[in-house]
Amino acid sequence: MPAQSTESTHSTRPAQPAQRADARRNYARILAVAVDEVAAHGADASLEQIARTAGVGSATVRRHFPSRCALLEAVFQERIQGLCARAHELSGARNARTALLEWLSALTVYAADARGLATALTREGTDEQGHPSTCATRLGEAGEPLLRRAARAGAVAHGVTVPDLLTLIAGIVLATEHLPDPAAEADRLLGLAMAGISPRG
Repeated sequence: MPAQSTESTHSTRPAQPAQRADARRNYARILAVAVDEVAAHGADASLEQIARTAGVGSATVRRHFPSRCALLEAVFQERIQGLCARAHELSGARNARTALLEWLSALTVYAADARGLATALTREGTDEQGHPSTCATRLGEAGEPLLRRAARAGAVAHGVTVPDLLTLIAGIVLATEHLPDPAAEADRLLGLAMAGISPRG
């Protein structure tokens, strides 16, 4: 009897790695479909449509991405990493004002091109418990040193915060997303806004 029990135990062990591999494949497939759906429909992309296109059930999508916010964060993760890295590169630039404006411009252009990111930076981008999205948190942490340097140089109006700037960018992007060239128009409007926030050339 113990031998039979041992054989039974051993026979079930390979199933666990196989299940993990299936889960990884499902995650990758869902994310690939989500990238296309968010690009086409923005933050309101249908989770049910994503599940159908990926060939999985809605419960599988929810298991990997428990909220819409979590799905958006995964979709934008790579570019958010790039923007954070760019902020780090600019943190040592000689002109603090130029460094801040360059980073904000890069963020604005990307947010205008990447439908749904602006929503992820607003209150609508919070999770079910009201916590801010990782996108906003990570960008805020990346942009804070740039803003502090600009403030110390007297190049930014008193009291301006990184969340203020992210909210400003999100508003501009949402207001221009249906224009013929949303990225160019959003960047132009950011320049007008920053002329008031950071008037020194």
